[in-house]
Amino acid sequence: MNALAILQSGAEPMKSAADVGWKLFGAYSLSNPWFLALIPAGVALLLLGRSGRARARFPSLPDTRSPRSLRQRLSWLVPVLQVAALAGIAVALARPLRGSVESSTTSEGVDIALVIDRSDSMRAEDLAQGTSRLDVVKGVVRDFATRRMTDREGAADSIALVVFAMYPQLLCPFTLDVDAVTGFIGGLQIAQNPAENGTAIGSGLAKAVQLLRQSNSKSKVAVLLTDGENNVFHVPPLEAADFAAREKVKVYTIFAGRYAYRPDFLGRPGYSDQEIDTGDLQEIAKRTGGRFFRARDRAELDTAYAEIEKLERTERVTRRWSETFDLYPWFLGPGLALYVLSWLASATWFRRAP
Repeated sequence: MNALAILQSGAEPMKSAADVGWKLFGAYSLSNPWFLALIPAGVALLLLGRSGRARARFPSLPDTRSPRSLRQRLSWLVPVLQVAALAGIAVALARPLRGSVESSTTSEGVDIALVIDRSDSMRAEDLAQGTSRLDVVKGVVRDFATRRMTDREGAADSIALVVFAMYPQLLCPFTLDVDAVTGFIGGLQIAQNPAENGTAIGSGLAKAVQLLRQSNSKSKVAVLLTDGENNVFHVPPLEAADFAAREKVKVYTIFAGRYAYRPDFLGRPGYSDQEIDTGDLQEIAKRTGGRFFRARDRAELDTAYAEIEKLERTERVTRRWSETFDLYPWFLGPGLALYVLSWLASATWFRRAP
């Protein structure tokens, strides 16, 4: 490689296979630092040679001094160029390096289908005084969705919203738009038409699994919340659970309610001491690898969603690699150029300078 090519290659650092021998500062180091010893050795030899030439001179007229010419006054340029050339070449031989360490963090989000009961029993106000079950659920689920979709420690999740009463309904397909999801959650209402009244747990879950079936995410989760027993058998709950298990969808089930809801003959909210059978919800969670939660008030509901959030954390994968770049062309090219310049100067204009 000639000097011009070296100068051109020095415009961009070249990747190097050299090892770091001596750390300098920041990302800079030397691979062969012992070559720096050439600089003081070369300077010493240069000074020794000049002092020898000075002792070899003798004045013809010791008492008279002629004025120094411009060439004599600038004679110091040659040794300076020689020292600079030597320094550049020595530093190049020491092989300066610049290292860079890159890191890349990758994490994949979870596709979560939120499945929420909106049947008439969600009017009950036993989770929080003066607030319907549905309004309490909407607040807790909205907070959960916001946290999952704006996660800064892992990957943001894609969330869909499925609701059910007598029939399931897809309110919001999978999206990363947190405002869209929270907007649909905020507008969720209890089924108004008496013909819609019912609790189709199996149909709601099957709708969510069918939606998750189209997802390419490695982690698929459904969070099913209801306050009653299944009483619509278009799709039996355990058949929906088996469907979820085949599609590798993990289902977390939440029963939200303190009392069994029994409206009076005028349709006004009422309660009974009848125990709700949560066997189907527990079995759904068991068959799909999820967990069952019982929430008797808002605090327990918050705890349930917080526990699901912990269980479904996305692992972060951090990759690190380092690259080293040679910087010697930045010094070798100028060093050779300075050497050529000093040789030309000493062989021409400064050739006869004392």
